[in-house]
Amino acid sequence: YVNSESTNKNMMAQSDLDLKEMALKEDLKFYFMNPCEKYRARRQIPWKLALQILKILMVTTQLVFFGLSNQLVVSFKEENTVAFKHLFLKGYSGTDEDDYSCSIYTQQDAYDSIFYVINQYRNLKNISLGTLGYEHEESGLKICKQQYKRGTMLPSNDTLNIDVSTETECILLKPKELTGKKAELKLNSSFFNLEFYRLIQVEISFKLKGIALQTIHARELPDCYAFQNTITFNNRAHSGKIKVYFDSDTDIQECKDWHIFNSVLQKNTQYILVFDGFVILSCLASLILCTRSIVLAWRLQKRFVNFFLEKHKRRVCYADRLEFLNGWYVLVIISDVMTIIGSILKMEIKAKNLTSYDVCSILLGTSTLFVWVGVIRYLGYFQTYNVLILTMQASLPKVLRFCCCAGMIYLGYTFCGWIVLGPYHEKFEDLNTVAECLFSLVNGDDMFATFAQIQEKSSLVWMFSRLYLYSFISLFIYMILSLFIALITDSYDTIKKYQQSGFPATDLHEFLKDHSNAGYRKDRTSFPLICCCRRSVGCF
Repeated sequence: YVNSESTNKNMMAQSDLDLKEMALKEDLKFYFMNPCEKYRARRQIPWKLALQILKILMVTTQLVFFGLSNQLVVSFKEENTVAFKHLFLKGYSGTDEDDYSCSIYTQQDAYDSIFYVINQYRNLKNISLGTLGYEHEESGLKICKQQYKRGTMLPSNDTLNIDVSTETECILLKPKELTGKKAELKLNSSFFNLEFYRLIQVEISFKLKGIALQTIHARELPDCYAFQNTITFNNRAHSGKIKVYFDSDTDIQECKDWHIFNSVLQKNTQYILVFDGFVILSCLASLILCTRSIVLAWRLQKRFVNFFLEKHKRRVCYADRLEFLNGWYVLVIISDVMTIIGSILKMEIKAKNLTSYDVCSILLGTSTLFVWVGVIRYLGYFQTYNVLILTMQASLPKVLRFCCCAGMIYLGYTFCGWIVLGPYHEKFEDLNTVAECLFSLVNGDDMFATFAQIQEKSSLVWMFSRLYLYSFISLFIYMILSLFIALITDSYDTIKKYQQSGFPATDLHEFLKDHSNAGYRKDRTSFPLICCCRRSVGCF
């Protein structure tokens, strides 16, 4: 009787386990279906798919509107910078010399250039074509000169006596003062008696205000701008050449008091704000649906892990656990969060409550990038389009390891080229420029110019430059780049072979193999990161 009761309990337990297994297999089969298969299996409308298609259209339209608006801002900044250079730099040719705007070579040119800035600032309202004005009456033109404290220099006798400690002296010329006699006293003061042998630099800074009226033609409310301009006469080298730098830092500010007597602008702003609100709602719905899918997948994974441990007395491999983590959902969630934040900033910018154009453009641009990358997921349901995804996924670990090794050689060449060729070649003057130059050489860009621009002042350095450039180009183009391509080609060949003969079966695939898989796709679009995770291999 006891044996019969024990047998019945075992049969009931086995029956419960079988029922649990059947239910788990059904849920797993449904989870790994694509939206079309889910619709055919249970007539479940693919809301996420429809929402993603709608979101692509809305997010792209939103980005185009913001891009057109941002383009006006960028062009206004650039055109004002060019206008300032022509207004305040004496003898400016219209093109910058290398990394500085222009240069002067005589003492008289230095005095003329400094007083030219002062006179142009004084007569700004009479000569400027733009909508410019002074910041306020208490601000003005600030001129600072930095120089060594004291010293004497006799180059003919090779004599130098100088105190390298520096001192800075400044003077402020207010707009009101520039029109009176007080300005003449300041301009004729000893401050402007420059001792060039100990002069380090002269810096002139001033702030101007402006209003961008061109946005009105695009049916947008205008922005107010603050331009912090700095002109630097750099004499640090004491080489007989003073480099003149012009820097303009633009800050978009809220217009404190504005009245636009045209209802079209107001209505157009309201329509765009309503559209941005719909974008936020669609992204919020997408965020909720994708988060729900990830939570349900995590619960399904827990069920599968616990059942496998209960039935087979061992843990599921890490590769099988990753099958439940849908990276596309994670990408969509990140994109939705960035779009929501960017849309809120865009609405505030449109209403002229904020001016964070750069932050908003980064958020909206990156989110749109992720949205369009996510379209690859739906193309991956077709085997002919799925090769790119599988090849990238399979080759990524090998490519990263290969890049780490090649990066060490690349850094070595970067440091070597900077220290040896820097004094003789403009493309090797700093580390950032060297890295960009070498990357261009790897891609076959501007090779002859790099060879030709080496100065032949030192025969030893010239011979070293040839050895350096020939070895780098030969190593990276003919060997490292070829190996890099070979890694990807090898992964592509492996994927093509697997598509013909079948992918390596993991515990999850073996678990679903015997089940009636009318809706389950054998040619899985995911490629296990750990293909060797089989029953014979220890799992964790």
